[in-house]
Amino acid sequence: MCGIAGYISEDSLSDFKINAHNMLDALKHRGPDDSGIWLDSKSGVVLGHRRLSVIETSKAGYQPMTSSCGRYVIVFNGEIYNHLSLRVELNKINVSDLLNTSNANFQWRGGSDTETLLECISQMGLKKTLKAAVGMFAFALWDIENQTLSLGRDRFGEKPLFYGWNRGQFVFASELKALQKIPKFNNPINRDALSLYFQFTNIPSPHSIFEDIYKLEPGHFLILKRNELSKKIIQISPYWSLINEAEKSQKNIILNEDKAIKMVDSQLRKTLSEQSIADVPLGAFLSGGIDSSLIASLLQSQSDKPIQTFTVGFDEKAYDESIYADAVARHLGTDHHEIRVTSKDAINVIEKLPNLYDEPFSDSSQIPTFLICQAARQNVTVALSGDGGDELFGGYNRYFWGPVLWNRIKWLPFPVRKILGNMIKLISIDNWNRGNNFLFRSDAIPNLGHKAHKFSNSIKRVNSFNSLFLRLVSEWLEEDKLVIGAKDLPTKFDNINTIKDYQPESIMMLIDSLTFLPDDILTKVDRASMGVSLETRAPFLDHRLAELAWRLPQDMKMRGKEGKWILRQLLDKHVPRKLFERPKAGFAIPIGEWLRGPLREWAEALLERSLLREQGFLDVDLVHKYWNEHLRGDVDWGGRIWSILVFQAWLERQNQGLEIE
Repeated sequence: MCGIAGYISEDSLSDFKINAHNMLDALKHRGPDDSGIWLDSKSGVVLGHRRLSVIETSKAGYQPMTSSCGRYVIVFNGEIYNHLSLRVELNKINVSDLLNTSNANFQWRGGSDTETLLECISQMGLKKTLKAAVGMFAFALWDIENQTLSLGRDRFGEKPLFYGWNRGQFVFASELKALQKIPKFNNPINRDALSLYFQFTNIPSPHSIFEDIYKLEPGHFLILKRNELSKKIIQISPYWSLINEAEKSQKNIILNEDKAIKMVDSQLRKTLSEQSIADVPLGAFLSGGIDSSLIASLLQSQSDKPIQTFTVGFDEKAYDESIYADAVARHLGTDHHEIRVTSKDAINVIEKLPNLYDEPFSDSSQIPTFLICQAARQNVTVALSGDGGDELFGGYNRYFWGPVLWNRIKWLPFPVRKILGNMIKLISIDNWNRGNNFLFRSDAIPNLGHKAHKFSNSIKRVNSFNSLFLRLVSEWLEEDKLVIGAKDLPTKFDNINTIKDYQPESIMMLIDSLTFLPDDILTKVDRASMGVSLETRAPFLDHRLAELAWRLPQDMKMRGKEGKWILRQLLDKHVPRKLFERPKAGFAIPIGEWLRGPLREWAEALLERSLLREQGFLDVDLVHKYWNEHLRGDVDWGGRIWSILVFQAWLERQNQGLEIE
């Protein structure tokens, strides 16, 4: 894991090194072990790198790195898990031809996957190399011969990469804080993107909080020609598409259950074997759920000594699953570490969030995620997670109750839906929760009361299952108009109707993989882990496993009331079912309760009416309407209020210009 930054400018190079050093200093947490700068004064190109040494910890892994042929220079953040097999393929070719050099006695400089990637690009070309590479990454590549800059990002978006324009310069970096170190950076806040943030609790790619700054989308690469810098012409192309791969996989469905189980098991073991390679201590997160327990089980089965596992516990019993993680850990025989989280811990982390996340991000599980990463870093440098299992194998509760809701209302005329929406609100949240079992004959809809009241405002606007799904994943709804002067921006939900011939559950899984996974889950984990210089790896996001998952029939993912059916069959071989057979519970914290209690004073300072009016971003009356309802306990608006507070804290930190701790 590392941090990268750089830019191309037509201005004088006199201060380029100083600027680059300042950018890299802002990324020191991503790479505390080393740093390097490469520049071409004639072309006005600067590439910078901060290094966290995980593979090839010697100077042979130093970046920026120049190819053996001298044509390419790269700065790279991530891991290429199959780089050893790529080296084998390259070594089969005549070395002199391979490297386009007269040195027939070519030798690898070291064991760095960056070197492997660079030499593959030199011989195979960029797009072919990206298709062959298995990994998580973001990089910048300068082609000295053709005077082009290329940026690339991994298939699912595990590693971040921002790019854009500032005063005629093309700029890029792993995090926004590095771009803000460029002198006179003054790109204004993008109100339209801010509105998206309140809807989704994150800013979805390709947008960012600043105008003219964007996120490179997962599975894409960007090319900028030096002679087109002044025209601001860039080419962005995909090298891998989950939608396309899902469509292809659907034509090659695996119908035999035993065969499917063996294929998923084999690929997951292969993936873990590749992702367990590190020259530093390695462990795994363990929540006690299906995904993390399976990763920990397989990782332990491949180790001749106890692996280190880490979990988070809460004093509030309704949110605490540490007992399940402890039971799984004891059964597997891991070296287990438990971190307890209190409201005091949350308050301490809150102070770090604005700098940690660079732009507003309000998934409240960011707090325990940071704390578990912080604790893990005391013992390991690399930690494996179960991220991606829910999206690929049908794990979220909404995949079950979303279609149920739609089937119950789709036949109702809109006037009837309006009446029904008003009637829903006549029933209190508590009474809705009490009637959960009666209505659905199960506990399939956690916190039904809150969801029912939220849905009552939406029911008259929903005209398809797709529109229902959009509202299910939205915190603030389009009719709320919280951000003053905001206009609608395109999102991937605009294209949801182009996805045809899929069951509703599959549509949700696909869209979640394209939106919620990279923009929320992976963003959360990257910033939390990199904030403490910890590398995280997500075995489920190996694209070979993802493509295999889409070859499975729906009933091998969701069967009866159970999600992730096939993963359960694999886990059953390692852990007794009684240790993991329970309703899914998210990585949540009692943020609503804390806002009425220990966080209230902090919240009220940020929500002060005169402050909101002076800032001019949010509808003051609407903010206080929801705040007062929350304080009275009428509705738990913890999620909505938290999103406002995160933005306010971020805005305050922007004005103060403070650094990440």
